[in-house]
Amino acid sequence: MFNYPWFVQQKSMVRRYGWYGLVRARRETGDNTTYSRELEEENDSGEGEGKVKTKLLSMWNNMKYGWTVKLKTNFSKDSPVWLLGRCYHRKMIVDPSSESDLGIEGEGIEGFKTDFISRVWLTYRREFPILNGSNFTTDCGWGCMLRSGQMLLAQGLVCHMLGRGWKWYDQRPTSARLYNEDVCHRKIIRWFGDNPSWNSPFSIHMLVTLGEATGKKAGDWYGPGSVSHLLRQAVELAARDNKEFEHLCVYVAQDCAVYIQDIVDLCDVSQSKQHVSTHSLHSTPSWRALILLVPVRLGAEKMNSAYGPCLTALLTLENCIGIIGGRPKHSLYFVGFQDDKLIHLDPHYCQEVVDVWQPNFPLTSFHCRSPRKMNLSRLDPSCCIGFYCRTRDDFYKFMKNVQPFLVPCHEKVAYPMFVFCEGRSRDVMRINKFSISDDTVRFSDMNGDTDDELECEEFEIL
Repeated sequence: MFNYPWFVQQKSMVRRYGWYGLVRARRETGDNTTYSRELEEENDSGEGEGKVKTKLLSMWNNMKYGWTVKLKTNFSKDSPVWLLGRCYHRKMIVDPSSESDLGIEGEGIEGFKTDFISRVWLTYRREFPILNGSNFTTDCGWGCMLRSGQMLLAQGLVCHMLGRGWKWYDQRPTSARLYNEDVCHRKIIRWFGDNPSWNSPFSIHMLVTLGEATGKKAGDWYGPGSVSHLLRQAVELAARDNKEFEHLCVYVAQDCAVYIQDIVDLCDVSQSKQHVSTHSLHSTPSWRALILLVPVRLGAEKMNSAYGPCLTALLTLENCIGIIGGRPKHSLYFVGFQDDKLIHLDPHYCQEVVDVWQPNFPLTSFHCRSPRKMNLSRLDPSCCIGFYCRTRDDFYKFMKNVQPFLVPCHEKVAYPMFVFCEGRSRDVMRINKFSISDDTVRFSDMNGDTDDELECEEFEIL
């Protein structure tokens, strides 16, 4: 006999989520009848309806951004793969006892896989505590740039506390060194835990709260420039309550200019009240490690192709901790490249929240095994580049090494990506101030994504 109430309910669900979302949800359960019965029970209460909607939204975003389809892409056998200053190659055969700036020698492409998996992966989460002043229990659909920014900062913290050469292996620690690294690794992830606790100073809850001061609220989309300032504020606040951040600071470049004396004033604590020669190359114990964030805009509506080689060259520097940007209306965290393809970590995968305060909480969902890549030509011109310098010497060495990569090798383009300036930014008088447009042109609407997701390929890592 025709079940009229069931029909009305299904019609309501189709109107709310669409046929495709409803069919997909049924397929996930594998039993249409069971699904309908459970759905009817859950819809008897507002809370149950919210859970169903959240799960369907998660599945929709995972389908939308290609996480339900495994696209296999092989590495080029003839081209090196770069990952945050390390180079890996199928043909690389070097003495395993030696190590250089070109990567972990002797590992070749397997070294790349381990290195990539070791990067902290922060994605959409669902069913976390309600964001302050809203009814959001997920950032699915709007928090991708915040997640990309979190990954950029997480890489800076990994470099600061564990070193660039650190690797994560999904197994129990078998030595005192590995145990200490595991403790530090978990500590870093806890700082990004999805809860409003002060013990998670870089959580999405904290970032959204800081964003309220600029008129943003939960559900609003951020750009790379805005997120870089939120990260700076979050680290400054964390340093007030946690001694582990006393020797770390974040500097955000203004208008594509890094002012050297600003860096010295910020990092050299002992000399903050007296004149310091900006040419001194001697590190002091009081020098704080630096995370340098440089928001740039490399074109108008589309990225100027002349800056492509400059951008990939920056990813060959070991000081580089990545780039946040993406395709139009689709934020990504870029960590490397092969030929003209950028390798990235994608935050557009909605996962269940993890209670990071439980002992030995699972780490698998914080590490990605599928490196994705994107054509460099599709990169949106608005992005933010991150660097890490541990000491004064590192900073001045970085300034010297990065200079050749900032100006395109193109006759018609003479403008550098960004510049280093003597003095302090507050002392510079600019009549016509130029400001980097913060993503309002290309990233303002998350609802109209029309990108062809098949161009977002994956390498296969088993």
